[in-house]
Amino acid sequence: MKKSVLFMLCILTLVSSSLGGCARNGDDSILPEESSASGAVEEETEIASVPETENMQVSEALTYEYETQELYAQRDGNQIYGLLYIPQGAGEKMPAVIFSHGFGGNHQVGAQYAKALAQKGYVVYCFDFCGGSPGSRSDGSTLEMSVFTEQADLEAVIRMMQEQAFVDKDNIFLMGTSMGGAVSAITAAAHEEEIQGAILLYPAFVMVDDVKERFESAEDIPDSFYHMWMTVGRVFAEDLLDYDIYGAISAYKKDVLLIHGDADGIVPLSCSEKAVEAYDSARLEVLPGAGHGFSGEDARQATDWILEYLNTHRK
Repeated sequence: MKKSVLFMLCILTLVSSSLGGCARNGDDSILPEESSASGAVEEETEIASVPETENMQVSEALTYEYETQELYAQRDGNQIYGLLYIPQGAGEKMPAVIFSHGFGGNHQVGAQYAKALAQKGYVVYCFDFCGGSPGSRSDGSTLEMSVFTEQADLEAVIRMMQEQAFVDKDNIFLMGTSMGGAVSAITAAAHEEEIQGAILLYPAFVMVDDVKERFESAEDIPDSFYHMWMTVGRVFAEDLLDYDIYGAISAYKKDVLLIHGDADGIVPLSCSEKAVEAYDSARLEVLPGAGHGFSGEDARQATDWILEYLNTHRK
């Protein structure tokens, strides 16, 4: 009889302990990481205990709110207008991407990429080149614009970004589309120590060949002429007539990402293929069926490649 009572008491003790343990787990225990992903930023002690490589993955998985701010740079008395995308709560010093639009475009061309990158913790600045289009909000005329005035604009923007307290000066990347991609490439080559990486979307290296086919010598270039979809000045062609653009970009020795559509009717894919040969280290991603400019699934795929590149090339 005593043995039976003792046995029952043991059973009751075990059941009580088991129930008590479930209650404590439900009330007090830390939830599994996947269940509390939305509060990961607040769980500082938990994130701090994760090994470095896993911590990087946690950080990259976060999505941040961002604010936009109009900001001007200065170049030779010209005001350069731009829109800054600033992640909120991503750190005191954040990596930055400077976006350069193509021929005849403006800062809005980069909006879809800027929003996506800002949500992942990157400060992004999209700006209008001086004379970059008739609707540019920056100073200057299209008749005064050339690849080298745009390089000077971009250099002024780099200096301005380096002065921002929340920008990590060791992690500034250049990104550009079409002519803006070509300008980003030659600017990165001229400032290799300051530029951590370059992302070139269908870069218009072909513009040099276009000018050489159109004008045999500087004497043949008029004061102004219609090029593609806007009027430009003599300086636009004159600056490119004897320019070795592939030789210039080859001075950049860090890794470069190029993305190009194989159905681009304005800048042939062969231009990016030739650039890969010129660079010491370059990766070319090709979007089947994509033309000159990405949207929809092509833009999403390009953004994935861009984020992968940025996340693996930050210092």
